Amino acid sequence: MERRFRLVLACPDRVGIVSMVSNFISSHGGSITDANQHSDTSTGWFFMRVEIKADSLPFSLEQLEEAFSPIACSFEMSWQINDSASPKRVVLMASRDAHCLADLLYRYHAGELDCEIPCVISNHDDLRSMVEWHGIPYFHVPVDKTNKQPHFAEVSRLIREHAADTVVLARYMQILPEDICAQYERQIINIHHSFLPSFAGARPYHQAHVRGVKLIGATCHYVTQDLDAGPIIDQDVTRISHRDLPEDMVRQGKDVEKNVLSRGLRWHLEDRVLVHGNKTVVFN
Repeated sequence: MERRFRLVLACPDRVGIVSMVSNFISSHGGSITDANQHSDTSTGWFFMRVEIKADSLPFSLEQLEEAFSPIACSFEMSWQINDSASPKRVVLMASRDAHCLADLLYRYHAGELDCEIPCVISNHDDLRSMVEWHGIPYFHVPVDKTNKQPHFAEVSRLIREHAADTVVLARYMQILPEDICAQYERQIINIHHSFLPSFAGARPYHQAHVRGVKLIGATCHYVTQDLDAGPIIDQDVTRISHRDLPEDMVRQGKDVEKNVLSRGLRWHLEDRVLVHGNKTVVFN
């Protein structure tokens, strides 16, 4: 894939932002390959994502950041520029359910996810052979239910050791402690097997069956210190009927879960998700 610089920014909305950014790029001979913008009239904020051919600019990434900085300051921007030649490092975490992890590993193996996966961490050993078939190190970190602190201390160490930019909870059935959530703010992605905020907690499909719902879904979101309440990246649903038993709903729900998680991760890897407060703007 051709190397790109990806500029993403958010700032108070005002006249001239698009013009200033575009003129800056064009004045240096830059070629824009993709551009998206959104003005949120309810909050007065502006969001933008621009992809630029890296070899069309006379800058390294560091020089580009330095040259753009005065514009960013003048518009009070929260911004970053990422280089597609430096893919994010993604640590995957799972427990026993294989469907989300298997789907992500397949997509990674097929080149659909532009990232590096340095390792997989699990509190069970069930998924080792599948992960190691892909040539990825697998770390089994058991959990003592009476004292989970050693488990999370080792998880935190492994994440640091493997220099993770992003952590994906691919049906990892443990609640991360607040310190890890705070340290990796907007970097931990979770898949919740229900259409949040409905049916949070355990056995959501059984809850849905009891209520006689006609739609079940899944939610991909960033993890925060508030359980299952982080900014939502993607959601989807599938239709069911009164004939579907809980096990039918689980089977159909798994298909939704893995698709929603892979989409959400791909958008995150491509810098398409901008977080503002507890909401997201997704340039998908």
